[in-house]
Amino acid sequence: MATPLSSVWYTRCPAPTPLSIAHQLGWIDRQFRAAGVSVRSIRDSKDPAIRQSHFTHALDYSFRQGGNIPPIWARSGGRETRVVGITTTDEFQAIIALPSSGIRTGAGLKGRRLGVPRKPVEKIVDFQRATALKGIVSALSLEGLTHDDVELVYLDSAEANLIERGNAVFLGLKRRYPYGDELLALARGEIDAFFVKGAEGVVLANQIGAVVVSDFGFHPDAKIRINNGTPRPLTVDARFLDEHFDRVVDLVATVGQVAGWAETNPDDAVRLIANEIGVGEDAIWAANGPDIHRHLTLSLDDDQIEAFDHFKRFLLEWGFITADFDVFSWIDRRPLEAATRRAVA
Repeated sequence: MATPLSSVWYTRCPAPTPLSIAHQLGWIDRQFRAAGVSVRSIRDSKDPAIRQSHFTHALDYSFRQGGNIPPIWARSGGRETRVVGITTTDEFQAIIALPSSGIRTGAGLKGRRLGVPRKPVEKIVDFQRATALKGIVSALSLEGLTHDDVELVYLDSAEANLIERGNAVFLGLKRRYPYGDELLALARGEIDAFFVKGAEGVVLANQIGAVVVSDFGFHPDAKIRINNGTPRPLTVDARFLDEHFDRVVDLVATVGQVAGWAETNPDDAVRLIANEIGVGEDAIWAANGPDIHRHLTLSLDDDQIEAFDHFKRFLLEWGFITADFDVFSWIDRRPLEAATRRAVA
């Protein structure tokens, strides 16, 4: 017998996702409120155990859209979740260096020191390290190189991944921005280059006058582009899906409406994305391209699923996940199909 649904949990990453936009527009709260269900934010909770579900997907009756490493890791660890939609929004991905390094192209990385952030983790995956390594591997592969052709310098941080908003250590900002450890190591001469991505990566590269030695976020080969942020899945826990299928269909239908809204409101869409990430709107246009508002669709295309399978194998090869699983059976098309039928009707 299904448990009566009085509330649901949600979380999203600071990234261009239709879930983030739907939340900021008030659509998510309104949709669930109409069914007598309240919506609670995982990231805004004062309970560290609840906040950790941003990575572990441990809470029942929860949904998430953002980077794909945590949900892949959680599924590999046995957490029963389902992917009910995928958004593919390409973004700036690059290896950068200082002009004084003499590195001008990806081929020039051979024999050089590349910084890789490493966080103290116990119960969650070090997604920043995995993201950096995938970017480095992709960049090197374009030059016929491998990670054995460079020196990977692991930059250990004493600070774990902090996800609570408004934490005092953020000096009044929403969150800690990435690449701090890499920037300090670069300034100290401990590394020669490192990986950046997204709007924050564009801002940082511009701020330090960096040389972009390899730029591959919009490369035609999807296997090069695939990383934590490309693509981004919308996941729900299996109990939520099994016991309250109609509410999951409501969720998918609501998030799915963002694509059409963004097409006709591009400036507003970019403003909301910038607000979510905490950067200027010009950084979004620069990092995601002039058609960012046309790439917020929620779908389940075969090439998107194959991208997940490819990235899962990378995470397995590098030891970020320890158990293999069938990505294709992780997908549940029923809510999206039902939402599509509803829209047509």
